[in-house]
Amino acid sequence: MGSSFSRTPAGPALVWTALALVYVLWGSTYLGIRIAVESWPPFTSAALRFAVAALVLAAVLRLRRGPGALRVDRRQFGSAALIGVLLLAGGNGLVVLAESGPPATAVPSGIAALLVATVPLLVALLRTATGDRPRGWTMVGVTVGFLGLVLLVLPTGDTAAVPLAGALIVVAGAVCWSVGSFLSGRLRMPADPFVATVYEMVAGAAALAGLGLARNELRGFSPGDVTGRSWAALAYLMVAGSLVAFTAYVWLLHHAPISLVATYAYVNPVVAVVLGALLVAEPVTAQVLVGGAVIVAGVALVVSSERPRQPSGKVAGAAGKPARR
Repeated sequence: MGSSFSRTPAGPALVWTALALVYVLWGSTYLGIRIAVESWPPFTSAALRFAVAALVLAAVLRLRRGPGALRVDRRQFGSAALIGVLLLAGGNGLVVLAESGPPATAVPSGIAALLVATVPLLVALLRTATGDRPRGWTMVGVTVGFLGLVLLVLPTGDTAAVPLAGALIVVAGAVCWSVGSFLSGRLRMPADPFVATVYEMVAGAAALAGLGLARNELRGFSPGDVTGRSWAALAYLMVAGSLVAFTAYVWLLHHAPISLVATYAYVNPVVAVVLGALLVAEPVTAQVLVGGAVIVAGVALVVSSERPRQPSGKVAGAAGKPARR
């Protein structure tokens, strides 16, 4: 979030409980998105999710810390707003859009998670383009990861494992997320990550609402048309994905080695694929297994090779920001 955190010791049980929350809850948000957009318009659902989460988090901060809890200067607000638009409207919003629509064109939740897993690879490329010199093994991991991406989306025979248009939308979202992750460590952000998140969510929700209006998503839409499972999925995304998992992540930044925290980057897609297959019968073909395994291996190599260079208390460099899906 652009600020460093001091780290204090914590018991292994608490650390692994918080890490399990990040693994499972963030990994499960891809499935939650898929279920929510069964009857919610995509950008509208995402806007509502982040608007409500921002209000809840702001209220908690105000109650716990007093009237000045959310005070920031204009530059900090502008930086947080820019990052929120890139991460939540561009990054998350495009993933939501790609997972919506009929089954023939929508990207399965597990595939979306595997494509989003390329974010650390893209951040490593951004670092290289701006004069930083990642380690040799980092670039090997980038190469391996993008090879897995090609294997995942490459058509085999008469059909493709992944709808190409939807895959390109997810990759565009990953690019937005990568740019936001890259810039967040270089802009003057609010010092408190929770405060920064409030303004990121507010800006992201506003941009998503604007995109929804531009697409005429609300024309003919009625909340009464939303199914119970879609309402439940949206509530789950608000609470589990945007509040509980992020709180666990920030706590981990204070209490656990950053090399351990960063493992979410390659565990989340595995969780997403497994949940998609078990709960909504998403197909897991040999192509998905091979391409996904190669992507995860590349990301794991990037994250592990960057560990010694991580600044204390934040996920920077190739690992990027948390994928707050």
